[in-house]
Amino acid sequence: MENLEKQWFVIHTYSGYENKVKNNLESRVQTMGMEDKIFRVLVPTEEEMEVKNGKRKVVQRKVYPGYVMVEMIMTDDSWYVVRNTPGVTGFVGSSGSGSKPTPLLGDEVQSIMRQMGVGESKAVLHFEVGEAVRLIGGAFADMVGTVEEVHEMNQKLRVLVSMFGRETPMELDYAQVEKLS
Repeated sequence: MENLEKQWFVIHTYSGYENKVKNNLESRVQTMGMEDKIFRVLVPTEEEMEVKNGKRKVVQRKVYPGYVMVEMIMTDDSWYVVRNTPGVTGFVGSSGSGSKPTPLLGDEVQSIMRQMGVGESKAVLHFEVGEAVRLIGGAFADMVGTVEEVHEMNQKLRVLVSMFGRETPMELDYAQVEKLS
């Protein structure tokens, strides 16, 4: 019996091959005309701040190495296409070679999507010159300063902080300050 509704399944891949499997599967869907049965292929990732050589950069880290999510309608054909994609070692939640796998529950899918930041907008901060902000964390935590320059592209601010009786400019990331309400 085939279930004709879209559901999310998890496939197991060789570690480090998640993106290759995603690309292989997406091109197989095209060449085998499965666009009506296999919809989205996701490698669950989350953004992480990495510091290398004193420089901070945002990197995508795999949340579940060795696993890829597939949104599909489970039929014999679609099951065959996914199972036989190079790099796929099998479905998670199938209890043997002939049995169809168990789909993820709706709240499991939403939890993973939330973790990835898919389908939700990230908070966008806007600062204005002359606005008062409080420094958070570090040696200058809780000090209050005034925004002198805003660099939205790299999310940095130049803030004047009163120290030792004079205004001292500081270069800060958006994440290092909070607005005074």
